Amino acid sequence: MSLLSAFTEAVLPVLAVAGVGYLLGVWTEIDPEPLSTVTIYVLIPALVFHSLATTEIGGGEGVRIVVAAVVLTLVMWGISEGVAFFAADGTRNGFVLAGTFPNTANYGIPLSVFAFPSVGRTTAVLYVVGSTVMIYTVGVYVASRDAAGSSLGAMRRVARLPLVYAVVAGVAVNAAGVGVDADTAAFETLRLVGDSSIPVMLIVLGIQLARSTPAGAIRDVALVNVVRLVVAPVVAVPVVLAFGFTNPDVARVVILEASTPVAVSTVILAVEFGDDPDYAATAVMTTTLVSVATVTVLIEILASGVVV
Repeated sequence: MSLLSAFTEAVLPVLAVAGVGYLLGVWTEIDPEPLSTVTIYVLIPALVFHSLATTEIGGGEGVRIVVAAVVLTLVMWGISEGVAFFAADGTRNGFVLAGTFPNTANYGIPLSVFAFPSVGRTTAVLYVVGSTVMIYTVGVYVASRDAAGSSLGAMRRVARLPLVYAVVAGVAVNAAGVGVDADTAAFETLRLVGDSSIPVMLIVLGIQLARSTPAGAIRDVALVNVVRLVVAPVVAVPVVLAFGFTNPDVARVVILEASTPVAVSTVILAVEFGDDPDYAATAVMTTTLVSVATVTVLIEILASGVVV
């Protein structure tokens, strides 16, 4: 796969759909919140359940993907804390959030589907399971550690997310051997609903970018761009190799997921806990734009088999 084909086959489709959302956000007064709610509470749970229920990725391999997401988050948390302590120009908490948490869902799932279609969807979904738990635990802790209030209430959101129950149900159905060969109307309906989450997530991402107000200086987020888009993939390679994935494409998707731009959720956490939302919004915007180049190069490197 050449750089041009990596861009046109994997990155360009993501940009095209997200671009539609961006233009929609610029030209209209559309509120992304209802779409985001539908995505979180209906579309993604359907995608997760159907993907897990019908996946042929072995249970051990699936567990390794989730654990890899947790380990990579913890490693990037440590690196981000260290860089923030010595060199960050922006707010400490904002820098750590941006450096630690990639946009594994809105950006990562569609990108993985286009880049590695054979295993991209299921692997990315499993990675999102691990990263979602981390952002609502570690992420909430980082965002709220300087606030006067307790973060316990926010952390309880994990238990209220349908994603959690979709994971449990999907794994149970797969273990029972019901879902792998399922060709019923119910499973087909779930597949259609889940598949719709991919373009909707990108449209929501585009609208959110159009609605964001990155008032922070771009120079303040230059370092976090390096951490999120350069350091993260370099760190992900040895971590992923250590897990010994049997399917090389699964390993490649894990690396790709870990190397996506800053999660939009960091802006939500910054707003909720009174940190610096301008810094977070600027980090999301700049890393998303710069990632067009970085993920294109990364996909080409991964597809060539040089790394994994």
